[in-house]
Amino acid sequence: MIMKKIGIFYGPEGGNVEKVALLVAKKIGSDRADLIPVRDADERTVNQYDRIIFGLSTVGKSNWDSENKNTDWDLFFPTLKFVEWEDKMVAIFGLGNQIQYPHHFVDAMGWLYELLEGLKVTVVGSCPVEGYVFKESEAIREGQFVGLPLDEDFEQDLTQKRVGDWIRQLKDDYGF
Repeated sequence: MIMKKIGIFYGPEGGNVEKVALLVAKKIGSDRADLIPVRDADERTVNQYDRIIFGLSTVGKSNWDSENKNTDWDLFFPTLKFVEWEDKMVAIFGLGNQIQYPHHFVDAMGWLYELLEGLKVTVVGSCPVEGYVFKESEAIREGQFVGLPLDEDFEQDLTQKRVGDWIRQLKDDYGF
């Protein structure tokens, strides 16, 4: 059986999200994953993959209070409604800061999940909330995070293990 590549869509570029996307690709196997910045993607790009990983970050309070909605993800979100989602699976990793923003830890994962849920997308790769220190998160459903939460500001030393554990969890779902 020939395995199709996994599309790893991430943004923004040049920071911790890209660093984690590279790590995820390495753990999967670079021959089995394509890295695609969301700023360069549209529904046609997403439609090329049956197994997808989305990586994004939750930025600080200034963004929530801002009228500025021109981030890579803000521009990419509307294209998702045009993707042909049948037979696709999605996993999400999200970066946040659980110390400085304990009331908004990895909220963006929750926003993306809500959008995907509305489109009837199969989302896999949930993670337990144990081991994280935060007050609230919009990324929790039924007592678990909807994807892999990471804090590169205060728990960078845990990222390798968390990503490795998560990829092992996805192996059954994604068949690699």
